[in-house]
Amino acid sequence: EGTLKRKVSTSNSNIFTETSKLTNKKRRYCEDYLAFGFTSNGNEDAPGAQCVVCNKILSNSCLVPAKLRRHFETNHPEYKDKDISFFKQKLESLEKSKLFMSKIAKSNNENATEASYKVSYRISLAEEAHAIGESLKPCAKDIVMCMLDQESSKKVEAVPLSNNTVTRRIHDLAADIEKELIFRLHLCDAYALQLDESTDVAGLAVLLVFVRYDFNSSIEDLLLCEFLQTNTTGENIFNCINTFMKTHQIRWEKCVDVCSDGAKAMVGTVAGAVTRIKNVAPNCTSSHCILHRHALVVKNISPSLKNVLDEAVQIINYIKTRPLQSRLFKIMCEDMGSQHTALLLHTEVRWLSRGKVLVRLFELRHELSANLMDHKFQLSDVWLSRVVYLADIFTKLNEVNLSLQGKNVNIFNAKDKILSLSRKLQFWISSVGRNDLDCLPTLNDFLEENGYKLDEDIRSDNADHLRDLYTNIIKYFPNINDNNNWIRNPLSLTEKLVSFSTQDYENLIEIASDGQLIQTFKEVSLITFWSDLCQSQEYSSLSRRAIRQLLPFASTYLCETGFSNYAAMKTKYRNRLNAAPDMRIQLSSIKPNIKRICQEKKKTTTLR
Repeated sequence: EGTLKRKVSTSNSNIFTETSKLTNKKRRYCEDYLAFGFTSNGNEDAPGAQCVVCNKILSNSCLVPAKLRRHFETNHPEYKDKDISFFKQKLESLEKSKLFMSKIAKSNNENATEASYKVSYRISLAEEAHAIGESLKPCAKDIVMCMLDQESSKKVEAVPLSNNTVTRRIHDLAADIEKELIFRLHLCDAYALQLDESTDVAGLAVLLVFVRYDFNSSIEDLLLCEFLQTNTTGENIFNCINTFMKTHQIRWEKCVDVCSDGAKAMVGTVAGAVTRIKNVAPNCTSSHCILHRHALVVKNISPSLKNVLDEAVQIINYIKTRPLQSRLFKIMCEDMGSQHTALLLHTEVRWLSRGKVLVRLFELRHELSANLMDHKFQLSDVWLSRVVYLADIFTKLNEVNLSLQGKNVNIFNAKDKILSLSRKLQFWISSVGRNDLDCLPTLNDFLEENGYKLDEDIRSDNADHLRDLYTNIIKYFPNINDNNNWIRNPLSLTEKLVSFSTQDYENLIEIASDGQLIQTFKEVSLITFWSDLCQSQEYSSLSRRAIRQLLPFASTYLCETGFSNYAAMKTKYRNRLNAAPDMRIQLSSIKPNIKRICQEKKKTTTLR
């Protein structure tokens, strides 16, 4: 009751409201303002006034004749008597200048985007972390500043190379490569697959599938790199591939062969992935990786030779697993002038490990003897003779294994190597039986150097081992010879095969009788020759038949090298990386069309 309240002034409130209305009022540009030397700055919501003489932009509240006239008379008194034609000419010059500057800015932005894609492509090919782009930009600026000038160096700053930007660029590049691959697979008549599965550092099951198809003399490409969410069963592997095929509308009817490593999940007779593929691809055959079969051939050895190998591994581990012993052994090798200063660790899962390990051990036998002088185990001549035999044999087997590796190896090349090995084994068996050891050069030199002759037991063990190798080759490669030799030698077929149509056989006779075609056949690869013939309507049926025999993979070599790339890229420090886009870029023979990607990106930005 005794409290006094201040009365609010209604007049002050009204003044504030009126001021706010005046402040928020949006003025419109009038064409007559050009007579004062002003044009609109292009803002439709709140246009400003731009002076055509000094290019200064005034705010929307200045769009009144008095304020425009004041600016002109204060800053440009020399032009106050000019007529409207003068200002129209100035306006035209201003618009041309704006257009020129916008083109320059637009060109710089487009060039910066293209450069960003090219650098991202290089980063992916080098298997580097995506964040390295931020470190490369200062280096590029330094190079440009030294070689060109500071102005050019500033342009480098406009190239976006942040971690997220590089990641997006790599995804775009991979998508473009995949798009081109799908387009080619739609055009081709047939394709073959190879597939394998492994587990990465983060515990994810990774499926790699490569495809070989007829496009400009056969192309090999990564079809997909996917992660299996649950079990690595044949059903899950097939579903993963089948989903990709259906999504991109790739026909299973074109699949002519699937090559795998022979694991149960792959080749199971009921639920294997290959079996499921053959159910939906009626023309598809299957093959077991020739490298894995070769490894199975050489895996089993007799107990006596296995003991020698185990003892050699124990000696190596005794030195390699003890840092002090390794350092002392290295010093001893250097003092003795040895070519090598370290032994090699044996790894059972590496196919070439046995040969390399035993060869290195034999080369350092004198250094080992000196190092093991006080050790209970001594390197006797008998023991060394067994080691050097194994070193010789595994070296020869490694040479065959290496010849089976590589890209564009077809089934004919592989069968030739295996057939050659089987014939060599027959020769080695007979030579060892006659005590002629010229086929085992290192063993022969060792025996001559030490004046030592092999015991009958050792000779018998060596001969038995060679016979076991030959038996295993017959077991794992039962069909070395086939009836498709006409593909690599059209002159070899002298009578019509049962599977040949009359027209195909007559076409083959014509090819064998055409001197120019035979000369071309000698100068180019098999796939190139038959692929070129496929363009001719006359020989299209026969050439397609030949290409279907040349497409199947002989091994899963591409998958093995792909997993090596994957392991090198996805380390424990990058275990959250989605490596599929990088793998697409690194393992594909298709180059991304960066110009096209930039154009599509430009259209998308314009639509937005």
